[in-house]
Amino acid sequence: MTADHPTALRRRWRTLDTAAGGLALDLGLYAVSAVFAAITAVTSTLLPHRAWGAVATVGYLIATLAVVVQLLLRRRGSASRLVGLPARWAVTGFVWASTALLPVLWQSVERATGRTDRAQEEVLVVEQAGARLLEHGTPYLGRDAIAALPPAEQLLGYTPYQPGMAMFGLPRALVDAAWTDARVWFAVGTALALALAVAALRAAHRAHPAGTDDRPGAALLRGVQAATVLPICALTLATGGDDLPVLALCLLALALAAADRPGRAGLAVGLASALKLFAWPVALVLIAWGLTRRAGTRVAAGAIGLPVAALLPALLVDRDALTENVLRFPLGHGLVTSPAQSPFPGYLIATALPAGRLIAAALLVAAGLAIAVRLARRPPRTAVATALICGYGLLAAIVLMPSTRFGYLLYPLALLTWAPALHRTTDSSTVLVPGELSGRTTSA
Repeated sequence: MTADHPTALRRRWRTLDTAAGGLALDLGLYAVSAVFAAITAVTSTLLPHRAWGAVATVGYLIATLAVVVQLLLRRRGSASRLVGLPARWAVTGFVWASTALLPVLWQSVERATGRTDRAQEEVLVVEQAGARLLEHGTPYLGRDAIAALPPAEQLLGYTPYQPGMAMFGLPRALVDAAWTDARVWFAVGTALALALAVAALRAAHRAHPAGTDDRPGAALLRGVQAATVLPICALTLATGGDDLPVLALCLLALALAAADRPGRAGLAVGLASALKLFAWPVALVLIAWGLTRRAGTRVAAGAIGLPVAALLPALLVDRDALTENVLRFPLGHGLVTSPAQSPFPGYLIATALPAGRLIAAALLVAAGLAIAVRLARRPPRTAVATALICGYGLLAAIVLMPSTRFGYLLYPLALLTWAPALHRTTDSSTVLVPGELSGRTTSA
């Protein structure tokens, strides 16, 4: 199949994505996001979410009006720079600043002045982990120490992250101020990783120019939007934030893979894996991609080496505490259960059927084995195929996990939207067809 005959799904997405030069989808994104933020501000039972919604609604509404003006100028045939791709980037930057970065700073300042309802539990957990790392050499409390806490505080005693996540809590352990809020450093890490990813892809596009075709730049913008201004991402960064640097590092790793930098891709996904388990599947798929390019060892050195290096100190200091936090608690065998209970199939099966937790776990393992067989038989040969396998694989995992959160969907949504930006410019006529998921690309 050639670029003249894309699949029906690809054709519909391209039509939607390119309508009115991309502005039509921009308008829908910002308008729907404004409605979501307004509803959140009025109805959410979580006070940090309500505070985010009140600020973000204004940012999304301003962006919606800006896109309406762009559409009117475009309809009149204006050659103004206000309707081009740079202007769309500018609006996206404004939206992220106003709906994610501003709420982060606002809530951090209010929290520093005494408000106790301006941070989700994740922020407190990461900051406490940073303090324990500084004092005891491990971010984890043992089972006995958690059991000694008051029952209402035992959940916050668990740190269900990899040891590297505690680094974001170190500033707070040293200085109690607004700028040491863990979310501020989540935002810094996210911005840095995304900036490096954009730079890597732009450098690859410059090395293989495609004339006046701006599709690579437009696809890159759409990928950045999915990781920044989408409400599920902006809300998460403003109120909790720990998932965003993990996601951004995974996107950076895929961008470096697309730029044919396997060693650096391994380092980026290794950093993500040292923060959270969600990055480990991405690391495994990237190693499979590296093997197809005779670079599996270079990818694995960072992808496996960095998280192992992060685990070793905690393992040596208190092995039982490490096991309690990163294995027993996520698997539902801790002293308290995870509050992650979004009504996806895995959770519904686990709670509604006899031996439901075992059934859900079996389905999750079966999905993992199916992906493993797929990787063994047809490993991904392109960064695009790698991103798609990661996106669909994580989507299946999130849907089937007995304990999960709606917010985790930011991973597959961003990864799948990021995939079109990873096309090599020299293959700009290449389209996404079923063969590409098996490691083949076809072009006109």
